[in-house]
Amino acid sequence: MHIIDYFIFAIYMAAILYIGFYFFKRNKNIEDYYVGGRNVPPAHVGLSIVATDVGGGFSIGLGGLGFVMGLSGSWLLFTGLLGAWLSAVFILPKIKKIDKKNNLLTYPDFLRSVYNNRVATLAAVISGIGYLGFTGAQILAGAKLMSATLFEKALFGLTPLEFSLYFIGFIIIAYTVLGGLKAVIYTDTVQWIVLLTGLIFLAMPLTIIKIGGFSSIKAALPAEFFTLTNISAVTFINWLVTIVPIWLIAMTLYQRMFAVKDVKDAKKAWYIAGFFEYPIMAFVGVFLGMCGRILFPEVDPEMGLPMTIKHVLPIGATGIVIASYFSAIMSTADSCLMASSGNFVNDLYKRHLIRSKPDKHYIKISQLATLLIGIMAIVLASQFKMVLDAILYAYAFMVSGLFVPTLGAYFWRRRSSIGAFWGMLSGGLLTLLLIILNAELPFGLDATLFGILLSAVVFISVSLLFPDQKGQNHDG
Repeated sequence: MHIIDYFIFAIYMAAILYIGFYFFKRNKNIEDYYVGGRNVPPAHVGLSIVATDVGGGFSIGLGGLGFVMGLSGSWLLFTGLLGAWLSAVFILPKIKKIDKKNNLLTYPDFLRSVYNNRVATLAAVISGIGYLGFTGAQILAGAKLMSATLFEKALFGLTPLEFSLYFIGFIIIAYTVLGGLKAVIYTDTVQWIVLLTGLIFLAMPLTIIKIGGFSSIKAALPAEFFTLTNISAVTFINWLVTIVPIWLIAMTLYQRMFAVKDVKDAKKAWYIAGFFEYPIMAFVGVFLGMCGRILFPEVDPEMGLPMTIKHVLPIGATGIVIASYFSAIMSTADSCLMASSGNFVNDLYKRHLIRSKPDKHYIKISQLATLLIGIMAIVLASQFKMVLDAILYAYAFMVSGLFVPTLGAYFWRRRSSIGAFWGMLSGGLLTLLLIILNAELPFGLDATLFGILLSAVVFISVSLLFPDQKGQNHDG
């Protein structure tokens, strides 16, 4: 990149860090820190959901899918549209009713209101560990982008990817420790607008011109890259099973459910999020990945998109778009760090260790927890080679254990707390075991599906055998 791009990048990142610090100074209590004071406008929440859910990780992953399979890779984010809109219709009215009554802060708080503290504690552990993995995926995405655009040579005895991993990890941790949810949401809005504007109005047209027009793109790629059927049924099912249920169990989404004032605003936010995920970001990401395959056919598929941005955009625009990509990665990473921190601090530390302290104490503990979780996420990121793999592993771990008992919390009156507990434990452990053993599964199906099926069998059978005592749980 040109020195002007480095300068723009530095100014942009400093501004984002300042916004985080600005809102941090105005966090007066734990509600400000974790749910933004419960009065955030729906448009900001909707764009924040997209930035968090898609973020830099899925953006880089989408480019990789476009590189290897073409437009059919866009089906990955169709699952986001489906999950968002199903949640808007069936979940938001129920959760906002419970939130209004109980002033919830976290996803395990919801489970506690329906089941019991034991179930909520297990969910907090599973969610906290899952978001640790997801944070690691985002740090890896940032490192891949940085090593392809900013640091292309070895520094301090480290490879470009290793140095970038530590560098971006430090930035993400520093920003997250400073900011609360409101800072995250408002910076997400700016970052997502800048990113989409840069990709749609700069990166796409300039890349098309660079290659020689649509006819040249079509001639350079296999015909199946321009269809929506270049995907196996098993792959699509695996994406559905792994990603759609996350909209029911994601701590980051529950914090945003609690951040809007009512059901009407919540539905607006979720409809906005779904639309921006698919078709907008889905096709932008895979198309640029396809172009990256033409321009840089020998690189790692997930490096094709950032390499395209670096070499196609003019001086100045490159710095802005690269900075916005980093910001999108930070948006997802800080949300995930906050989610993991919230699980460990609010649902474990506050509930089981130190119960009666001022909110300022818990904010400080949250910052310390965020720092430690961030360091562990950097270590975890160094163990993954593909961003998308890291994201899907983290999703699989959470979904297989939490999805069925959460679905039961909303829609099954005969659910029981003991059934939920063992359903979570059995589903999560089976999926984790299958992943660790790299087990060969029938038809190439994802381990998550088998974890969900076992969770459902255990949850239903144990709930019927050991129902809750009358008055023990509450209807959702």
